[in-house]
Amino acid sequence: MRKFWEEHSQNSSVQEMMLDSGAQQLTQEDTPEIIALLPCLKGQDVLELGAGIGRFTAALAKLAHHITAVDFMESFLAHNRQENGHQPNVDFLQADVTSLQLPSQSFDLIFSNWLFMYLSDTEVSDVAQKMLLWLRPGGRLFFRESCFYQSGDQPRAFNPTLYRTPAEYNHLFTSAHQTCGDELYGFEIVMSRSVQTYIKRKQNRNQVCWLLQKVPRNPEATWGYDTFQKFLDSEQYATRNIRRYEWVFGPGFVSTGGLTTTKELVRMLDLKQGQRVLDVGCGLSGSDFYMAKFGVEVLGMDLSHNMVELALERAQKETGSLVQFEIGNATRRTFPENTFDVIYSRDTVLHVPGKSALFAKFLSWLKPGGQLLISDYCCGPHPWSKAFMEYVRRRGYSLLTPWEYGQVLQEAGFRQVQALDYTERMLSALTQELQELERSWQQFVQEFSESEFESLASGWREKLQRCADGDQRWGVFYALKPQ
Repeated sequence: MRKFWEEHSQNSSVQEMMLDSGAQQLTQEDTPEIIALLPCLKGQDVLELGAGIGRFTAALAKLAHHITAVDFMESFLAHNRQENGHQPNVDFLQADVTSLQLPSQSFDLIFSNWLFMYLSDTEVSDVAQKMLLWLRPGGRLFFRESCFYQSGDQPRAFNPTLYRTPAEYNHLFTSAHQTCGDELYGFEIVMSRSVQTYIKRKQNRNQVCWLLQKVPRNPEATWGYDTFQKFLDSEQYATRNIRRYEWVFGPGFVSTGGLTTTKELVRMLDLKQGQRVLDVGCGLSGSDFYMAKFGVEVLGMDLSHNMVELALERAQKETGSLVQFEIGNATRRTFPENTFDVIYSRDTVLHVPGKSALFAKFLSWLKPGGQLLISDYCCGPHPWSKAFMEYVRRRGYSLLTPWEYGQVLQEAGFRQVQALDYTERMLSALTQELQELERSWQQFVQEFSESEFESLASGWREKLQRCADGDQRWGVFYALKPQ
């Protein structure tokens, strides 16, 4: 790597750093975009790894309490010091991150831009372990990498860069764990998305950034998996299971009624061209592409990496679409106040135990007068049947009655709350979906298997029975943020 960067650091210019002849325009656009994705840095201590010539150092210094800027290339660090040495809250350190030693729990944020693609898998794993030590509890890691293939157009005599897939980075970082004091910690993904500047300027999605958080590990609460995300992606939302759901719900959908109920619910919103919509739990993005036909910009967010990967596949066919996607944990994600005109969510909040805190976030993210529309699995009053209790436990759901759900929204500060029991609509959708599945038995078995058909069909029959028994309900909730 030293040989590679010695070749590309003769002038310590932004073109050399980015290995791109269009670096000047790219950096003008992607620097503010990246900075806007960071959490609030007021009073925070930041470790900037691979700081280079200081493309982000100055911006970070304006926001944070203190910056420690690290790079292993002397010429890059000298240029950074020349540009930013006058900043009283910036220290400079020449070091190779693979051998870097720093005090435990010294930083609130670790920031890097194009670093890990120059390290081997073993080196990334080792550095991830060290970063868990360097971060304070609740601290965050932000990084951005080139995935799949190179973006820059600068010729290279040799190129030792590792263009990993996003899934490989997800695995490397969420597999890391470290004991701090008496507590076991690991990283959880808060957000992962493509850098929009590169989509706009180069029509590629290979520039991917992540925000992760250091959190206590509790395998019992995540059914033996490192994170709840891994539980979802390995169990209910394993890729094969998603494709089976899509067979029933229709192309692009994994929620009750598919496109038909989507059209019915979206009519409640009276969408206007130019509005910004956040879809929490976007699944395979069918709702997002449908809403985009009204001229709105949609950000689809889902905790399941498998869902987002498949949604991105669908996006390749939607040229000029106003839809973007991110892997995101809504319970940990932050957006500026008054960002969205609409927040939309289909059969997702059932996974969230702390609904009050989540709805408070939604209220903050919405503009005054903004609309909230949610459909969700709900429950009937206790006592529940043993079968329903086991179903809820196995899925990790947190369910409320439709009335209780509406009360939580009201208490969060929403107004004109409509809490509608749509269980009859769910029953009709389930019945139709089961009939269609049974009619397509032969095609389904050819693509999947007889045992998978029986599993899916029996799952639908069980849902019909749970609804008929009164244990399972389906709720639709509409509310406004006060003006």
